[in-house]
Amino acid sequence: MNRDFSISNQLYDRALKSIPLASQTFSKSAQNYVKGVSPLFIERGLGAYVWDPDGNQYIDFVLGLMPIILGYRDRDVDRAIKDQVDKGILFSLPNELEITLAEELINIIPSAEMVRYGKNGSDVTSAAIRLARAYTNRDRIAICGYHGWHDWYIGTTSRNAGVPKNIRELSTTFPFNDVDALEHLLKSDPDGFAAVILEPEGIYEPQPDFLKSVRQLTDKYGVVLVFDEIITGFRVAMGGSQEKHQVTPDLSTFGKALGNGMPISAIVGRKEIMNLMTEIFFSSTFGGEVVSLAAALATLKKLRKLDAPTIFERVSARIRSRLSAAIERTGLTEVVSLGGVSWWPRLIIYPHIKASQLLITSLLRQELLANGILIGSAFNFCIRHDDDQLLDETGRAFEQSFERLAEHLNAENPATGLLGEMIQPIFQVRS
Repeated sequence: MNRDFSISNQLYDRALKSIPLASQTFSKSAQNYVKGVSPLFIERGLGAYVWDPDGNQYIDFVLGLMPIILGYRDRDVDRAIKDQVDKGILFSLPNELEITLAEELINIIPSAEMVRYGKNGSDVTSAAIRLARAYTNRDRIAICGYHGWHDWYIGTTSRNAGVPKNIRELSTTFPFNDVDALEHLLKSDPDGFAAVILEPEGIYEPQPDFLKSVRQLTDKYGVVLVFDEIITGFRVAMGGSQEKHQVTPDLSTFGKALGNGMPISAIVGRKEIMNLMTEIFFSSTFGGEVVSLAAALATLKKLRKLDAPTIFERVSARIRSRLSAAIERTGLTEVVSLGGVSWWPRLIIYPHIKASQLLITSLLRQELLANGILIGSAFNFCIRHDDDQLLDETGRAFEQSFERLAEHLNAENPATGLLGEMIQPIFQVRS
């Protein structure tokens, strides 16, 4: 199908004059797509579909970087938003919805005894670190995973420009599923670490007893254990990975899917630590913005009613089965595979004798967009993906895209198949 992207490209050129990168996040920027034959803006969405400004339709497996857990324009959430807008958006004193949502989160999340709100994941992960430092009177942080853009975390990455050296030195990373590495780290400074913060699962499943061993180590060294459940919350289980793996951290952070697209996050945890919110400074004008609170309540109610984690496992299994067969049938097993945890499949791309990993990724994304699939490296699912017709449409689109990729790789020079600019290497938040 020939697709026109003239309006999208015009918007991109216009945006570059006033917005660095023409996007608010690296992950949504043009660097991720083959510029010239890709949409660079989205105009509207419905269910699991989106449309670009030129009218092209796609099945969306990005979902705004995962907040859209029920699907675009979910009727129940939208009704809750509209009803609250009629009453007001933000007030001069707290609103009862702050209590109602806190009580709901305490009922759902094992570690939740008290709750505070933010607007994004970085807000609440940084609040967790500040709480841990206040509680322990220590400064150092042990890190595993991606935890946002603030100095204490981003200073450990290649994107550390602007972060003072003395801040960077307070945070140290350790590998996922490596208990020995964590113990070596904590043992090297037994009175220095305030917190261990990690994503309890994501690209990989935790090995048996890994999370329990981390819990034991943090108890042993008097360190606050923080689970960053921004991604896993309400997806692997309603109460997150801590419910699934039966390991209770001291503090937890939730966001992304909490409001089905509305900006809201939460930090929850033990009363003894959370009560230090009265001593530290974690204060936000928009922390009690009630439209997002109303959306979160409606979202949680629907996720529980539908048993969302079971749906994501089912959809994932169907996707994996059909795509794995297509990869084998098209002879691409040496360049494409499916990895990731059971509920979050990922496309793994390997270099070919005639094409780099980046070129193969560019060619595949080009063909997927031509066949109506918007995706990054992972399948981000929403409830509305659980549809026979949509999943069949997805399967056929991937089969056709894999066939075209195989043709490109069989050509003398696969790069001649690229119809636009190759995607650019960008900062990888998870690897």
